[in-house]
Amino acid sequence: MPSTAANLARRTHAPNLTLIYESGCLGAKPSRLPLSIGDGELADTADAVVSVPEVFNYWLQPGRIDVGFLGAAQLDKFGNINTTVIGADYADPKVRLPGAGGAPEIAASCREVFVVLRQSSRAFVERVDFVTSFGHGSGKGDRERLGLRGAGPTLVVTDLGLLRPDPETSELTLTELHPGIELAQVRQATGWQLKVAKDLAGTPEPTETELHILRELKKASE
Repeated sequence: MPSTAANLARRTHAPNLTLIYESGCLGAKPSRLPLSIGDGELADTADAVVSVPEVFNYWLQPGRIDVGFLGAAQLDKFGNINTTVIGADYADPKVRLPGAGGAPEIAASCREVFVVLRQSSRAFVERVDFVTSFGHGSGKGDRERLGLRGAGPTLVVTDLGLLRPDPETSELTLTELHPGIELAQVRQATGWQLKVAKDLAGTPEPTETELHILRELKKASE
């Protein structure tokens, strides 16, 4: 989903967008949606291909990347992400997940982070079972106390709406609903008492141009 969104943006309102993939492809301009970060199309169309350590040491950790995209198995109300274990006992979890990969570095060092996942009470929990990637900790100021460079999660995109951290507390707050979605649906799919913005808005529907480009990208990938 993040790769699809980024490639759509590059073809519409952000033609100068520079796509950087964790695999080392800088400035990739794929003609189709890549199957993964290791898709050869990314390397073939990139401005440069560098090593993974260089991506992290030179580009990511010094804060040179504006926006990082992350997914999650669990996400809590302060934007902390779990992709490690489900269950209280790390040594004997209910489910052992794939793990961190480069997500902790992305969460710590990108200037801001967008989290993308389907919303359900199983995924949106009061407190994650394990903090794989640090969001806003226990609230406002925790990132600064730890010396983290980036702003952390500034946007959570789900299939129901958009959430953003409250400027005073950093608690995720529903700010926009997708077309056809009711507030009650979002509350039911959230494992904590969800805060809702006073000026709750609706996300705009995709334009015909955007839909056409998405269909063309999908067709080219088949």
